[in-house]
Amino acid sequence: MIEFGHGTHAGLRRMRNEDTYYADAALGLFLVADGIGGNRHGEVAAALVRDTLVERVSRGDALIDAVHAAAARLLNRRRAGAQGFPLGSTLAALRMKDGHYAAVWVGDSRVYQWHGTLQQVSHDPQWVQSLVEDGKLDAAAVHAGAHRHVQTQALGITAADQLQIGMAHGPMQPDTAFLLCTDGLTECLDDACLAHIVGRTDLPAQECVDQLLLNALDCGGDDNVTALLVRCV
Repeated sequence: MIEFGHGTHAGLRRMRNEDTYYADAALGLFLVADGIGGNRHGEVAAALVRDTLVERVSRGDALIDAVHAAAARLLNRRRAGAQGFPLGSTLAALRMKDGHYAAVWVGDSRVYQWHGTLQQVSHDPQWVQSLVEDGKLDAAAVHAGAHRHVQTQALGITAADQLQIGMAHGPMQPDTAFLLCTDGLTECLDDACLAHIVGRTDLPAQECVDQLLLNALDCGGDDNVTALLVRCV
């Protein structure tokens, strides 16, 4: 059985919400996408990614193939446009099927797994992650600083031969949960705060998501913020 909660908010500094999400327990598909482009182009990009994944997974395509299709669709849309605006989106997606899960991500939208403790499944964009691992950049500084706004990987922005799609998979275990979120959440809340709320198994998943969004807004809400919490119960 799958229980989930979901929510999105434009934040306190943005006029538009360029995030989107999708949650369907029957299909076993959950995703968040953070559009890039401004002037409504980000909204369009995120929606195209969402709709392409839903369409492809619904007809039986593997999750990774659906991501490649979404990337191609954005690149083709961008080439066809005469205005030359950037049209891109990050992505964090989860597919649950036949007792297993598959997770994919592009850019700085994240996937976390909860099973007694919170672990980040996804990896942040490679150049930022490598600086942290080499000790040249403090993880707390990444969390608080401007580095997180430099997007090195995004569907529709990164060329197909340079696109890095992160992947993870494994068996679905009882009492396990997955948190999918855009960077508007992780810019405001550190992993300890996320773990405290996600670990509240005494609360429904929707209440946990509502609390995550409220805490992000209380911490400034500088960006659009979106979260999906999926529990295997």
